Amino acid sequence: MDKLKGKGKEAVGKLTGDHRKEAEGKTDQAKGRAKDAVDEAGDKVKGVKDSLGGDDDR
Repeated sequence: MDKLKGKGKEAVGKLTGDHRKEAEGKTDQAKGRAKDAVDEAGDKVKGVKDSLGGDDDR
């Protein structure tokens, strides 16, 4: 969601010449990419745990 919101802000900033809004958009996009990377890493860790047979929730 952050990436989509960021793209919108960046586009509005470019159209209006608002450099601050454009920068906020780029920041929101980076935040969205970071969240995606964390989610992906968590999924990989869960996959490794499951493949090792450690899928019981202790």
